[in-house]
Amino acid sequence: MKQRILVWDLPTRLFHWTLALSFAGAYLTAESERWRDIHVLLGYTMLGLIGFRLVWGIAGTRYARFAEFVRGPSAVTRYLRSLAGPQPEHYVGHNPAGAAFIVLLLLLGIASGASGWMVFEGIGGEWLEEVHEFFSNAMLAAVAVHILGVIASSRLHGENLALAMITGRKQGHAGQAIPGNRPLAALLLLAGLLGFWGWSVYDGGASFDTAQASREVQEDDDD
Repeated sequence: MKQRILVWDLPTRLFHWTLALSFAGAYLTAESERWRDIHVLLGYTMLGLIGFRLVWGIAGTRYARFAEFVRGPSAVTRYLRSLAGPQPEHYVGHNPAGAAFIVLLLLLGIASGASGWMVFEGIGGEWLEEVHEFFSNAMLAAVAVHILGVIASSRLHGENLALAMITGRKQGHAGQAIPGNRPLAALLLLAGLLGFWGWSVYDGGASFDTAQASREVQEDDDD
């Protein structure tokens, strides 16, 4: 008999929403010189969060592990075909299509963050800025498709997937539940985020100014 069970641990949920907020903030501040430092900090935050997720994809709880939800193209195709039938395939964790988009978002996040860091450090020229913009726009498009997929899957399966990523709970059998929320790991992740932002606000300004000066010198040399 199905019941409400714990599926998403606390670190996974914290990662999900802080990454979403970081990307949204970074994208919205991308064209503002006034908010340049915030844009850069959010980009670094994204890279740090993705680094955590890569580790948590190995060391995390059952449904957070890549080995549990990353599947091949045939599984994705089979799942998408089942959506048109009377009994769509249902997964307690990520479905194959959603898992493919998670991997894509992580890769795009790394590409966007790394290219943004290179631009900020004055490595490369205008072509690299265009590369950074391309990856950022591609990530935005992938996020939009991901959201549409969450809405569609929620309606097909009769469950609120967005709410599940807040509460951590979905419908399933008792034996499918994860054993706990891993609050210590979530606390360490939160402490890392707050520590990074605290250092950046109070002590990191000089490094940002140095990087900006280096970039301006590079731009002058290019001219």
